[in-house]
Amino acid sequence: MSTRLSDYDYSLPEHLIAKYPPEHRGDSRLLVIHRSSQTWEDRTFADIVEYLDLGDVIVLNKTKVIPARLLGTRDRTGAQIEVLLHQRVPREQELWKVLMAPARKAPVGERIIFEGLSCEVTSELGLGEKIVHFDKSGAEFWEAIEKVGQVPLPPYLHRAAELSDKERYQTVFASVPGAVAAPTAGLHFTQELLDAIGHKGVKVAYVTLHTGLGTFRPVESEDITLHTMHEEYFDLDEVNAGIINDAKKVGKRCVAVGTTTVRALETIADPDGTVCPRSGMSGIFIYPAYQFKTPDAIVTNFHLPRSTLLMMISAFIGREFLLQCYQHAVDAEYRFFSYGDAMLIL
Repeated sequence: MSTRLSDYDYSLPEHLIAKYPPEHRGDSRLLVIHRSSQTWEDRTFADIVEYLDLGDVIVLNKTKVIPARLLGTRDRTGAQIEVLLHQRVPREQELWKVLMAPARKAPVGERIIFEGLSCEVTSELGLGEKIVHFDKSGAEFWEAIEKVGQVPLPPYLHRAAELSDKERYQTVFASVPGAVAAPTAGLHFTQELLDAIGHKGVKVAYVTLHTGLGTFRPVESEDITLHTMHEEYFDLDEVNAGIINDAKKVGKRCVAVGTTTVRALETIADPDGTVCPRSGMSGIFIYPAYQFKTPDAIVTNFHLPRSTLLMMISAFIGREFLLQCYQHAVDAEYRFFSYGDAMLIL
């Protein structure tokens, strides 16, 4: 086990970063990794059905990406300012944690004007993060956000969001608004593929974890154990907890789709892998030496070097073997990151 940040690095040619999704949803490659034999297979994503068995449960994150990037003006001066929503304050519909640029130009009391919407800065949290109070709530708030907001694409794509991103940077099962980034492993699933999975007798369960800063904040300390995750909201209801627990009780596998799903499950899991219906904030940081309780297999995309996501998957598969798999993916020219190809880790 290594807790050194530099041990989670790898070289990736720029041309392997997928800047756009494949032409058709689901037309991705799938690197199937077998932990027990330390081997892998090159397949296509639709082949995932072959690796799922009757009675298994596949768990999906149903969070919905919101158009969280807002461009507005300061009420006092008319100067432009960018506001990035990243987390609703629990139990307070009108209050949001946001990042602003330029942050120093928006002190407490500053009012920011958007088309059909405004907010006021109510407190400073440091490092450009603030809490703002919006003048609309509920359905009115979401209608306004849909009109004025933009999808905040990951910065490594080096491009502005386009109209097609509103649909393709969203899973087909997204239903609970709140994420500022997509649970990207879920982007590969089409309704037809989900139907095929169901026809095979595989159960489907859903959790919610609103992807926010906790997933993407860089690790800055060489000792990764000193890193602190931002908390993210999660929810698992009684029905879906029952589907997962019923499968585990009879020895069937729980296949977690995406690192966000893993984080939600591991936050609420008992030592025996049983999950309890619960909602709250998760700040769990998973890195090597962690003992997983619920997932028996994971579907995930390829992650950035030195990221907490890479560390989580290293904990599941082993760091050295994972880096071997990544080197194969580079050599075989898999597509990397949010719009890239996927791995199925068995």
